[in-house]
Amino acid sequence: MKQRDLVKLLEKAGFHFERHGGKHDIYVRGGEEEKIPRHRELNENLANAIIRKWNLKR
Repeated sequence: MKQRDLVKLLEKAGFHFERHGGKHDIYVRGGEEEKIPRHRELNENLANAIIRKWNLKR
């Protein structure tokens, strides 16, 4: 999955970009935080785990 597609799903769920980490971008929603690796293509298993964790709709 492309990183920008996962970011769009997170933003649609109410997350917003907070800051750059060392190798990740940090997105927050209230007190919840998700770290997204800064790669063009993400591992499919990782992307699916994040989607399931936040109940995101594709």
